[in-house]
Amino acid sequence: MFQTLASFARLMRAGFTLARYDAIFPREYQDKFPPAVKAIAAFSRVFSRREKADNPGERLARALEKLGPSYVKFGQVLATRADVVGERFARGLSRLQDKMPPFAQDIAIATLEKELDGKVSDFFTEFGKPLNAASVAQVHHAITNDGAAVAVKILRPGVERRLAKDIRAMQLGAQLVQKLIPDTRRLEPVKFVDTVARATELETDLRLEAAAASELSEAATLAENFRIPEVDWSRSAKRVLTTSWIQGIPLTDVDALDAAGIDREELANTLTRAFLTCAMEAGVFHADMHAGNLFADQDGQLWAVDFGIMGRIGRKERRFLAQILHGFLTRDYTAAAEAHFNAGYVPARHRIEDFASALRAVGEPIFGKSADQVPMSRVLLQLFEITDLFDMHMRPELILLQKTMVQSEGVARILNPQHDMWAASAPVVEKWMKRELGPEGIVTDFIEDLGRLRDSARKLPDAIEDWAEAGARLRAGEVKLDNASLDRLAGLQREGRVWRWLGYALFAAAAGAAGASITGFL
Repeated sequence: MFQTLASFARLMRAGFTLARYDAIFPREYQDKFPPAVKAIAAFSRVFSRREKADNPGERLARALEKLGPSYVKFGQVLATRADVVGERFARGLSRLQDKMPPFAQDIAIATLEKELDGKVSDFFTEFGKPLNAASVAQVHHAITNDGAAVAVKILRPGVERRLAKDIRAMQLGAQLVQKLIPDTRRLEPVKFVDTVARATELETDLRLEAAAASELSEAATLAENFRIPEVDWSRSAKRVLTTSWIQGIPLTDVDALDAAGIDREELANTLTRAFLTCAMEAGVFHADMHAGNLFADQDGQLWAVDFGIMGRIGRKERRFLAQILHGFLTRDYTAAAEAHFNAGYVPARHRIEDFASALRAVGEPIFGKSADQVPMSRVLLQLFEITDLFDMHMRPELILLQKTMVQSEGVARILNPQHDMWAASAPVVEKWMKRELGPEGIVTDFIEDLGRLRDSARKLPDAIEDWAEAGARLRAGEVKLDNASLDRLAGLQREGRVWRWLGYALFAAAAGAAGASITGFL
């Protein structure tokens, strides 16, 4: 009860802070609000301090900084979408990328020495002041005792406690929204917050980030010109992470990229392909790809840092994703619609033909268009209307993937306003489809099916024992069933016989296929 009241108080504080910075209903957009909202907006501005900033994006950024790291993450996503929120607004939000105030050097050193159980001099000959401070941690440049240049990431003091409080407040807010605004239920706000909350909680253990960096480094070898810094495990702990130093230009500094002669068009293509390759080929991807976490070296290679939030996607979901993207790329909207239905994203009561027509309405106006020709805000609105029309619910397992797609495509647009997402994606998707639907994919499916069949066979004796025990208890009179239950049980028994004989047939077919395969190899 006390935690609920505390969370409600934090929600009220968040609303007041946004109003204080004139960031909840910015005065610049007064004429775009409905009449009812205009009255609320006018009241909220009674508490605002207009001298804070002229740019509404910067006012929101300052409010989010005041509210804490969980809110900053939300702003970082918006900062990449100038095409949605507007260039001026996104420019004001850009301070959230890598310009948070650092905490004191002596606190950083004390944290390092406690975590590594030794003096700074035991590990480093040089340990510089913070170069980059973000919402959860800050980074220092250092030189190890063996002369290697490294980046040392140290968590902010007390960040875990603050994140936990923010997350509880957001969960309460999501519950209230879901109850008070029924139309939002299909967007699964509670599940959305739970998914993001879990990812954020994992971000506060830098040992897990080190493991994620190592895993992503393996996946990055499958992509062209995509690199991940090497983890220094001996100088890493729960609140300290040490990796090799990257000498690169942050993607936030477009002028520096141009001065270095880096091909921004090719870099944008690399970004799109790197994300898709890691996600589809390895099932793992960097889930916080805002421009402040991405760098380019003199050779035009893309480097990523900050692996606190990692996304993972199963093989089944990857196949559905590839089929959907391939349907859009080939303008086969029926195939894309069928993939949505097969994945369970669209309820079966709807018609595939109707959904295919809706996808065509989205895809055709933007197919082959460069980024600056596509009003993404209008596309997102149309997609939102379609998901409502076809009762589509947000999928928790795809939340981080969707968020990262928005981020990476937004950064690609910053690098190259004419970025063609379809052309950049095509080679990756086509390669995946050829393999998954070709001989290699068929063999993989067959092996997975045999594995599931083996697992089912192992569970069969337990299932028989359960049924025998239930039958014995029924005969002994320990279990009483009414007529309706007996009718259902009879139906299940008949259905069970059908499935049992079908299982025998499938097992025989699998055994025969396995024998044929072995004979073929011999």
